[in-house]
Amino acid sequence: MPVIVVEVMPKAELLDPQGKAVAGALGRLGKDRFSGVRVGKRFELTVDGPVDDAALADAREVAESLLANGVIEDVVSVKEATA
Repeated sequence: MPVIVVEVMPKAELLDPQGKAVAGALGRLGKDRFSGVRVGKRFELTVDGPVDDAALADAREVAESLLANGVIEDVVSVKEATA
């Protein structure tokens, strides 16, 4: 069955304490080439039927109203999953 992937990230202007903790851990592991980390969420919505423009629009509506907290998060991607 087809799957739509929704990615949600904290708004760019907000502090991401989880990302900051991961960035600190990378530094302690000697992985200094990474200058920052932001941690987000990924949702996979299984679709009954084909993934068309209407299904993607419905997924975006669900993402913006239910999956993301609009005060602190942005929906950054809604697309069909690829193998």
